[in-house]
Amino acid sequence: MSGSQMRPAAHSLVPADTTEDVRTRGAGVSRQVAVLPVGSFEQHGRFLPLATDTLVACAIAREITAAHPVHLLPPVTISCSHEHAAWPGTVSISSVTLHAVIRDIAASLRRSGVDALVLVNGHGGNYVLGNVVQESSARGERMALFPAPEDWETARVRAGVETSLLTDMHAGEIETSILLHAHPELIRPGYETSDFVADDRRHLLTLGMSAYTDSGVIGRPSLGSAEKGKGLLASLADSFGAYVSLLTSADDSVADTGDA
Repeated sequence: MSGSQMRPAAHSLVPADTTEDVRTRGAGVSRQVAVLPVGSFEQHGRFLPLATDTLVACAIAREITAAHPVHLLPPVTISCSHEHAAWPGTVSISSVTLHAVIRDIAASLRRSGVDALVLVNGHGGNYVLGNVVQESSARGERMALFPAPEDWETARVRAGVETSLLTDMHAGEIETSILLHAHPELIRPGYETSDFVADDRRHLLTLGMSAYTDSGVIGRPSLGSAEKGKGLLASLADSFGAYVSLLTSADDSVADTGDA
């Protein structure tokens, strides 16, 4: 049974489930899995909204819940965007705060009988999420981080995305494509002429994004299309099946869920 048959269609960032929906879905699986989109609120050039990473994470999560019997949670909308601080509108919280929020959410889910959590990360700067997953897995808790770079690479190839993952760093072909498919009404004019490449970013953590781009864009958004966005999401939903299998395994010694 598909997720779309088990819940009302979700057209906003907030899931429309009732407590009865959650109870019914949980009764039909051996082990319950929740999906938490984690985005950000940061600059994405002059044509994509500050909430782009949140919108992308939610689009991925909605595609996942349409294909798999998992619980969709509302997104974390502000995270670790310190490298974008030079641009107006960017808002960040500390990595310590984000770490604590994820741990608290996971603990709350376990108390309600949902003992597996997948973090659907839409922002590459959320490095701490990998630490959260590793630490949780070491404690014997079931947690995973999605998508992995390998999932993105598979999706890139399947969808016909031309830009490499190295070059497509921020507000590029992938993000523009997903929003052209999922939220075309939010894209402003300008993505067609905003390509900018800066593959050598070795001092990014020290200098921030402003040392490598004036516009805030690193990638080729002009190559984006709604068709590519649809293909990217479909591929990621397929890749997610391996994560569900891992987290719902009867083996209680599940390890390395962060590297699934």
